[in-house]
Amino acid sequence: MKVTIVYALPAKQTVLPVEVPEGATVQQALDRSGILSRCPEIDLAEQKVGIWGKVAALDAVLEDGARVEIYRAITVDPKTVKRRPPPAKPAAPAAGGE
Repeated sequence: MKVTIVYALPAKQTVLPVEVPEGATVQQALDRSGILSRCPEIDLAEQKVGIWGKVAALDAVLEDGARVEIYRAITVDPKTVKRRPPPAKPAAPAAGGE
């Protein structure tokens, strides 16, 4: 069966299609994909993984067509970051010009 392994950094995305046997787990798909050697900064002891946007365990069994995602650590707490102000609007031309 076919699954996709996805790992996204701010500047680069790695998307790897992988063939795995029926009953394969997330860990087996990650191992077969070679993502851990391509991206040595991945630490599965610290980083979470998910299937289609839902956190999953490494021993979760995959279904055909699954998208396995490796999540990066959040570096900023979104609750404490001030929202950026909207961009300034350009000044409207004066009415009745000269």
